[in-house]
Amino acid sequence: MTAPAARTTVAPITPLQQQQVREQTRLYLGRGNRLLDCSAPLPAIDFNLRGRAAGQFRVQGGRVCIRYNPWVFALDFAGHLRETVPHEVAHYLVWRHFGRTAPHGREWRALMRAFGAAPRATGDYALDGVPVRRQRRHVYRCGCRRHELSTTRHNRVQAGTVYHCRSCGQRLQYSRSG
Repeated sequence: MTAPAARTTVAPITPLQQQQVREQTRLYLGRGNRLLDCSAPLPAIDFNLRGRAAGQFRVQGGRVCIRYNPWVFALDFAGHLRETVPHEVAHYLVWRHFGRTAPHGREWRALMRAFGAAPRATGDYALDGVPVRRQRRHVYRCGCRRHELSTTRHNRVQAGTVYHCRSCGQRLQYSRSG
């Protein structure tokens, strides 16, 4: 009997590849500024995104940032330069130019088409070897069964959100004993 193969983790992109991503981001930003006749500055670019997403545009605490996932990029570097970079730059430019809109709404789709990229909301790529953080599960009970809530939902319960069982309708109660 053979032992199961160890799960290998893909290596993140190199500093040189990160520089190429930064350059592509600058190029799409320049192109978008010309298309929208605006002068949006280059946002912060980070390579600290983890999990399943290849990229993320975020405004948090006044800091505007495009975050890229270096492990997901490593799986198909050229593909992500073509698809993820314009996707996130389009989010940034739509936010700067139009304000709050639907995340993958009309303005975003039009800009993606102008970039020559497919206006898809999510990527279609395998994540084999990408380190994915798993949330701990918290046990709750109702009148008929045991429920496992994610840490996110558990924290919401702690903050006052109430969840009910879909089968019996009772309120879910935290079970410290598991």
